[in-house]
Order: sequence, then C-alpha cells, then structure tokens
Amino acid sequence: MQVFNDRERHTITSAYTHAVTNAGGIPIILPPVASDIEAHLALCDAFVLTGGDDPVTEPFGVPTHPAAVRVHESRQHYETQLLRALQQSRPDAPVLGVCLGMQMMSLIAGGALNQHLPDTHTTHADHWDRDHDIIPTTPIMQPGTVHSRHRQAISDPGSLDVLATSPDGLIEAVGDPRRPFYLGVQWHPERTQCAPLGSDLFKQLIASVNAR
Repeated sequence: MQVFNDRERHTITSAYTHAVTNAGGIPIILPPVASDIEAHLALCDAFVLTGGDDPVTEPFGVPTHPAAVRVHESRQHYETQLLRALQQSRPDAPVLGVCLGMQMMSLIAGGALNQHLPDTHTTHADHWDRDHDIIPTTPIMQPGTVHSRHRQAISDPGSLDVLATSPDGLIEAVGDPRRPFYLGVQWHPERTQCAPLGSDLFKQLIASVNAR
C-alpha cells in the first residue's frame, strides 16, 4: 500500500512477479484486505511476503523508533493476520518472506527488531542498496553475495532458527524446520545475481508446492 496523488494504491515491483513466473509459478497479487484471508488461503498454494517499509512495533509491545518509515497500517494488519492464519490452518503452505516479510515472520514468532542500524552498526551503509556476503549457519543455506536494502534487522528471531548471518553479525535468514518451506531472508532474492540465493529460492518455493 502506497499513496500517490492522495490516493492509496496497491503496488509491487515486477521483479517479484517475474521471479515467480520464471520459477514455474503463477503470481497472484493479493490486496491487503484481512477479511478476505480465508479466501486467499483457499486460492493460493504458496505465499511471498515482499519487501516494504518498516514494521510498527507497538502491537508487539515496543515503541516504534522515530526514524522508522512506517509501513501502511492496512498492510501490516493483513500480513499479521495472514501469518497467524497460515500458522493455525495452513502450516504446510510454503512461505518466502523478503526483507519486511522476514521481519514480520520473526515478530509473529515472538522475535524482536533492531529498529535503526545506524544506532548500533558502523557498517549499516553496507546494507542499504548494496551487495554483501552472507555466512550460512546451516548446511541448507549456501554462501554467496546478496543484494540488501534495509535500515532495520532482526535482533531476535523468536521461535525461528537463524540460517545465515552477515559478516557484521546481522541475522540474514530465518526459518522453521518444522514446516515444509518457511524461509525469511533479509536480502532481496528478486534482485540478487547469485542464483542459489536469488532465483533458486523462488524455485525452491514452487518445488515445495509441487512436492505436495
């Protein structure tokens, strides 16, 4: 959700739809209407939570940092309810969370955010529209170079496992091994040239659907 010329619009970059299509899926863009979540769960085989602005953290018991660029209220409410509905009624549905999507997955899992990296990391600029390496913490992830654009990061993944970090210690990937495919990445795989950390993640998402 964004506002252009005083009118709210549902927007998504075409890189996401191309990535899903190239992986063999059919992309469906869902409007953030929480009352339609049950229908969305019945319609879709898998879900991609895209990047966006910063979560509002009052619903999770923490004041929102004054430097945060707050995500639209409707989008946060929708994704909060969607993730909880998936957990309760469709835990087998594959989910890929990107940047904001990963952060929302972690917050729903009881985690917490570092809301302003410039306050804590002298290397914060390495994560703003730049390429950098990641360090896997599990064999299911591969090392490589990714593209990131964020000023916040996960400080606590809650019940999720940490799957990768960056050289400066930021959590770069999280997942739930109890679910067939439930992966959140802090980078943007739709803009990452390293295939195992870019296009292959969308292929794994679709492969998980087909395996069912």
